[in-house]
Amino acid sequence: MARAQGARALMALAFETTYGTPPASGFTRMPFASTSLGAEQPLLNSELLGYGRDPLAPIKDAVTADGDVVVPLDAEAFGFWLKAAFGAPTTSGTGPWTHEFQSGAWTLPSMSIETGMPEVPRYAMYSGCALDQITWQMQRSGLLTATARLVAQGETVGTTTSAGTPAALELKRFGHFNGAITRNGTALGNVVSADITYANNLDRIETIRNDGRIDGADPSIAALTGSIEVRFADSTLVTQAINGDPCELEFGYALPSGESFTFTVHAVYLPRPRIEISGPQGVQATFDWQAARDSVVGRMCTATLVNDVETY
Repeated sequence: MARAQGARALMALAFETTYGTPPASGFTRMPFASTSLGAEQPLLNSELLGYGRDPLAPIKDAVTADGDVVVPLDAEAFGFWLKAAFGAPTTSGTGPWTHEFQSGAWTLPSMSIETGMPEVPRYAMYSGCALDQITWQMQRSGLLTATARLVAQGETVGTTTSAGTPAALELKRFGHFNGAITRNGTALGNVVSADITYANNLDRIETIRNDGRIDGADPSIAALTGSIEVRFADSTLVTQAINGDPCELEFGYALPSGESFTFTVHAVYLPRPRIEISGPQGVQATFDWQAARDSVVGRMCTATLVNDVETY
């Protein structure tokens, strides 16, 4: 009897035309490190009396389908997660192509995601997937991954795949050593680490249905937050925090082959941090920043992906 192993797991993704309806074709094989995407349906204990000390059979509660997917930051597949977070990009160029994703879209596309364990076999199709939050960290070393938090409508499990033969992408992965941070167009030095979190703050539409599923997940006010940990070498960031002025931060990655990913936050506000001297080692300060809509650009952030994919 075969036992499921993560090493043989598969994931395929396609954008839906109708919310909650998996498309018949158009799936793409997605690289991923781990996933907790799944559906659960808890049981409710019986509250009825008069049948002795032994409880009556429980009843089923509503279905909840959600979870996280840990994915690599790469030059091609990451564009699908950016589209889920921000909507369809504006694409220019003739190869390589430049895809510009902008925040502030009123509607977001939904996805169908299938995870497969062929040795069981078990193929779970999650329809109506919407991206609630995406987060990643910049640091000096280690594997560069992002975590996408999804809200799905439901799960359908079968013994054969419903994704057909997914299209394959070339994996061109960014590394931490490819990263750089600029402030108002100038390289920001002494940065130890940085965290970036973009949230759509989805509102689940929990209406009464005979299948226990949600009717949708609508985006509300977005949030873009993070933190920057720096070696305390000058008062530039502290002065900005005290004055309450915004700055533009750009988090970028570039490969020698020409592919790049740039995430520009147009109006970043810094809190006044506590500067602690905890010992003889270097002094560090952490700024838990927040972003807002920039009145000149007209949006909060822009993600630009340059690669060999013609369209998303």
